[in-house]
Amino acid sequence: MSDEANRDLKTIIREHANALGFDAVGFASAAADPADTRALDRFLNQGRQGDMAWLDNADGRRGNPKALMPDAQTIIMLGANYGPPGGVTPVSEDRGAISVYARGRDYHDVLKKKMKQLARWLSETHDCGVKVFVDTAPVMEKPLAGRAGIGWQGKHTNLVSRDFGSWLFLAEIFTTLDLPPDRPEPDHCGHCDRCIRACPTDALPEPYQIDPRRCVSYLTIEHKGPIAPELMAHMGNRVYGCDDCLAACPWTKFQQPATLEAFQGRAELAMPKLADLAALDDAGFRKFFSGSPIKRTGRERFVRNVLIAIGNSGDKDLLDTAAALTDDSSPLVAEAAAWAAEQLGSKQG
Repeated sequence: MSDEANRDLKTIIREHANALGFDAVGFASAAADPADTRALDRFLNQGRQGDMAWLDNADGRRGNPKALMPDAQTIIMLGANYGPPGGVTPVSEDRGAISVYARGRDYHDVLKKKMKQLARWLSETHDCGVKVFVDTAPVMEKPLAGRAGIGWQGKHTNLVSRDFGSWLFLAEIFTTLDLPPDRPEPDHCGHCDRCIRACPTDALPEPYQIDPRRCVSYLTIEHKGPIAPELMAHMGNRVYGCDDCLAACPWTKFQQPATLEAFQGRAELAMPKLADLAALDDAGFRKFFSGSPIKRTGRERFVRNVLIAIGNSGDKDLLDTAAALTDDSSPLVAEAAAWAAEQLGSKQG
């Protein structure tokens, strides 16, 4: 196939992807970049993965696309915009902040369905092999997205797009089609360090480096145990994830609200009352967060987060809510409840 024909096919693929709801499409070689593995090894050797055991790379698959699909030639990188229509949730004493990405439907389910449609069309019309991934395999998506020209990894380590800021879900199709790669997106961060200064827990010790063990997103989503008091005190009202470094980036001025209805967010998740969230039992939690990525975290960790927000609220009216959970059947919840009650109790009088 000639280069001209390849370019035409890339245009056709972009059009199909756009029609399905993908906002960014780029093409990268499936060849491994040794720099990705070296960076991951440094990260793991420092123990920064914390509870994220799935980041282990003992088998060498992460960072090597051909380990997942030996005959892959090209990776089609896809981005779906989930930008918020009115910014992130402000601090409020009696309400919790939920990360923008988790206010809509679970992106894994939404994107996988669309990707399968795209991959099926590609396979049937161009007689090629395909595999689809949505954050469900050892794929280093952000470096690949950078090489595919979708954006660059900013100083907060997340992907930044000139068109969508940091509000892009990423997914990829591995294919046996040999298509010319797009030009990588250069770094446009310059001297800016707003994302680093915005982090509430100092989880960005230096540009382009993150210590997830201090990151609010890691602590509220991935971390399974109690959280250190010195970190809890800086978590504010964030009960699931954190958007501070993303929102601080100047490139967010170009963000656009999500067009896919599934990512536009449920109104009840914009600023939910902490007292209502703390009252959820396991069945209530599963029902309230049905179809949401929050459901994956489970009631125990989520209510732990809610109680930390209650402890930080300074709202004495929430003291009874915290005290009522100090004998919860979950030790994780009970411990967080005791901390919250102590924080609020010290503010009485």
